[in-house]
Amino acid sequence: MDKKPILSVHNLQVEFPTRKGNLVAVNDISFEVNEGEVLGVVGESGAGKSITGSSIIGLIDPPGRITGGEINFLDQRIDHLSAEEMRTIRGKEIGMVFQDPLTSLNPLYRIGRQLTETIQTHLHLDDKNARLQAINLLAEVGIPSPEIRIDHYPHQFSGGMRQRVVIALALCANPKLIIADEPTTALDVSIQAQIIALLKKLCKEHKTAVILITHDMGVIAETADRVAVMYAGKMAEIGKVYDVIKKPKHPYTVGLMNSIPKMGQDTEALMQIEGSMPRLNEIPQGCAFHPRCNQVMEQCKKTVPPMIKLEDSNIACWLYPSK
Repeated sequence: MDKKPILSVHNLQVEFPTRKGNLVAVNDISFEVNEGEVLGVVGESGAGKSITGSSIIGLIDPPGRITGGEINFLDQRIDHLSAEEMRTIRGKEIGMVFQDPLTSLNPLYRIGRQLTETIQTHLHLDDKNARLQAINLLAEVGIPSPEIRIDHYPHQFSGGMRQRVVIALALCANPKLIIADEPTTALDVSIQAQIIALLKKLCKEHKTAVILITHDMGVIAETADRVAVMYAGKMAEIGKVYDVIKKPKHPYTVGLMNSIPKMGQDTEALMQIEGSMPRLNEIPQGCAFHPRCNQVMEQCKKTVPPMIKLEDSNIACWLYPSK
């Protein structure tokens, strides 16, 4: 029996109105996330990854707005909720981990105060039990001497330790879903590995679903169960991580994979995808990737390809005509 998804996004569209017309930042994308699953969302800067994450938790910067599709979370539609209703879900049911931990932590308050306030906002605990819960969370995310460190300020922690505190903050109410937006980008490689291991452990032990937004395919390969590849606001390919990494089908995904250095491979130059992603006001007709594609056909320049199922993946590309 198939697991019921914790989150399902159907035909989501996000636009930013400007004086020159509406810019479509996320264009008709659909995906699901199951309990205890890590879904990696990958693509170049400007692909629409972070806006997709922000739209799920109701934090799109104005004047951006959702103009189409729907977002369902635990059998409840959440894309049309009021700011107050969304605030109840955010933090309690859906946690968020940002790239820079200092955007989530108040530098003027001790870590303990920030954790206990968040815990008491969502759970009915007195001060003593909230503090005990905060210490336990700090221990769980690998902060040494948590009963001492709980009374320290954010500036007294290293970057990697701050990110652990932010993950503890996201876990305060035991949410069903965590959206992690580039959580390891600002960290060195050894600390990255620790944060990745921590996210995987949380998925396994808490059955928390994670949407991991990143441009780093190494992080995706190490962490994700499935991966969604975005390009210019659209979904290019989505499938199991092994299939997408080892057997990519969309020419953009193939290009991404070929641009990653391989262990033990002696090459003078890595392959690269010519050109760059179009601006939102310059997205070409048809498949947005066609000006950079080495397998472009006439149909690619005129018509947007539909998302079709091919083996265990879904691909939007005219190389694979729908049956």
